[in-house]
Order: sequence, then structure tokens, then C-alpha cells
Amino acid sequence: MARTLDVASHAVKRDAFVDAAQRLLLTRSYDQVSIGDILGELGASRGAFYHYFDSKSALLDAVIDRMIDGAVGVILPIVRDPERSATRKLADVFAGIGRFKGERTDLVKGILEVWLADENAIVRDRLKRRIRTMLVPVFATIIEQGIAEGEFQTSSPKQTAATLVSLMLGVNDVALELYFDRLAGEVTLEEVERTFEAYSEAFERILGARPGSLVLTDVATIRQWFG
Repeated sequence: MARTLDVASHAVKRDAFVDAAQRLLLTRSYDQVSIGDILGELGASRGAFYHYFDSKSALLDAVIDRMIDGAVGVILPIVRDPERSATRKLADVFAGIGRFKGERTDLVKGILEVWLADENAIVRDRLKRRIRTMLVPVFATIIEQGIAEGEFQTSSPKQTAATLVSLMLGVNDVALELYFDRLAGEVTLEEVERTFEAYSEAFERILGARPGSLVLTDVATIRQWFG
């Protein structure tokens, strides 16, 4: 008789591998974390690892999925709210992502240097691709609503959404550079604020939105990170 899989047990044990990988990736680059390191964290066998994952790469995908799921939990209630206008939804999505990071400020600041290491390029690239996959349809839905409400002026919601997501990922890269430049005293807080204002204006122009209607990052969040 074939052995019946205990689904609950399977999920718990699989999550333990994801937990261990996530802990290790907070202090080391992806290339520096081996399957042996993960097994040592858990006291698990190599056979147990391969029962759930066929490679270290597959485990990385699971870690990234968990990160994305956290962001989705913040974004989806906003997108599904029938009472909010499209402009309000976009602004609240930006604010929600900012709060999500802000609630983990110490953790995020602690892993930035590890995250930016050349050896972690594969992790950053995969995360960006997954973010695009997740956010493009979300933004497209909001843009379609904005067009119907007369708030946005664009003829291609999906293509415009892809452009906005790419721009948003670019803003994140710029924000990381500004963070370290600010620590080194090479930029002022006012310069940081003007940079984010410029990106907010770019979003408005791409969408054909009313000037001043979108705020990519509010002043309080900027000062939390750069003040």
C-alpha cells in the first residue's frame, strides 16, 4: 500500500527549511549559504531536504515567495476596496509598501549591505522578476479603473503598468544608493526629498494624472529612513 502523505506535517517541515534559509540569508550572501549550512541549522538530513526541494535554487524561490506573500497581504485589500478611487489606491499601495518596510526598519537596515553584495545579484534579480509578475496585473487593474473614472489618461493599461513597475523598481535602487550616500554625509535630506518628488511627478505624467495627486513616498517615511 502506498504511504499516505501527511499534508500538515509536510507543510511544517517545509516551512522549517524556508525559515532556516531566510535566517542565513540575513547575514550571508546566497553563494555563501550551502545546503549543508541549512541542514546544520535544523539538524536535518540531506534526504529530508530533497524531499521538499530539488535544489538550493528551489529553496531560494520559496524564500522569495514568502517575501512576496507579505507584500501581497498589504496590497490586495487596498486594490479590492470598492470605495477607493484609483488615485487613492495607487497612493495607498505606495504608502502600504512603505509601512511594510518601516515596521521592519532595523531588520531591513541590518541586511542591506549583505543584500547589495555582488554575490547576491541572483537573489535581487529573482525578487525583481517576481515583483514584476505580481504588480503588473495589480497596477493594470488600478489604471483601468482610473481611466474609467477619468483620473488617468493612457490608452494601454497593461503596458503603462509594466512601465510603472519598472520605474518603481528603479526608485528602490536609487533609494538604496541615497541611503548609503546619506550615511556618508554626501547628500542632504532636502536632496533626498526632491528626488522622491521627481519620481512622483514622473508617475503622474506617465499616467496623465492630476499634478500633486500621487505621492510615492511621504515625508514621514523619508525622514524615518534618511533623517
